[in-house]
Order: sequence, then C-alpha cells, then structure tokens
Amino acid sequence: MMAHRLLTAYLAHEPPGKADKFEKLCDHSSKMERLATDAERASIKYKQVEYMSDKTGKEFEGIISGVTEWGIYVEIMENQCEGMVNIRELADDFYEYDEDNYCLRGRLTGKQYTLGDRVTVEVVKADLQKKQLDYRIV
Repeated sequence: MMAHRLLTAYLAHEPPGKADKFEKLCDHSSKMERLATDAERASIKYKQVEYMSDKTGKEFEGIISGVTEWGIYVEIMENQCEGMVNIRELADDFYEYDEDNYCLRGRLTGKQYTLGDRVTVEVVKADLQKKQLDYRIV
C-alpha cells in the first residue's frame, strides 16, 4: 500500500513526504495486519473446537502435524481440526522428545511418533474457553 502511494506521488511529480512518516505508516499497517491474522486464527480455532464439542469419544484418522516436548499435535484428515495428544497420555512407554528428528521416541520400546505419521485418535475434550482440543492415541 505504501509503495503504491509513493509511486503515485512520483508519477504526479509531487514530493512523497518524509521517510519517517512512511516508516510510521508501514509499522502501523504491519501491526494491524498481524492483529487481523491473529483474530482470524482465533476465530477458526474457536469454530473447530465448537464443531468437535459433540464428538467426544469418537475416533478419527489424523496426521501428526507437530511434535513438542509436551506432546504431539494431530490434524484430523476429515475436517482439519487440530488438537493435542499430551505426552502423559502415551502410557505404553516413557517418551522423550528428539528435537533433531521431530519425534517422540519411547525409551523402552523405541516406538516413535514422527511428524507426518498417520494415527487414529479419540476426541477426549473440547474446551471452548481455552480453544483447545485434546486427543488420545487409539
């Protein structure tokens, strides 16, 4: 937007104004864009949680979309609703986070949960207040 304003001024042979004015306008524009993006993400997440709120106990096929030291994020293939499987829910082993390989690896079994793996999950909780979906590996 600022580039267009500058081009219009140059084409009209008018002085474009001081650089600090455009720096402030660009900074403000960037902040507003970030706010709009954050609001859009929050509203999408809210609607996903609202949609899944009556699906507690149901099973879905999903893909691991994120791996962290506190658990794995799974996106359901059917509806793209993303939720989290807390590492404490993985009760068959003690899982450790391998940051270099984007996976959780079982200490005893060596079983891995890696980014991109297909898994079956059960919806455990849909919390509208926190905009969170909790899943469990089936």
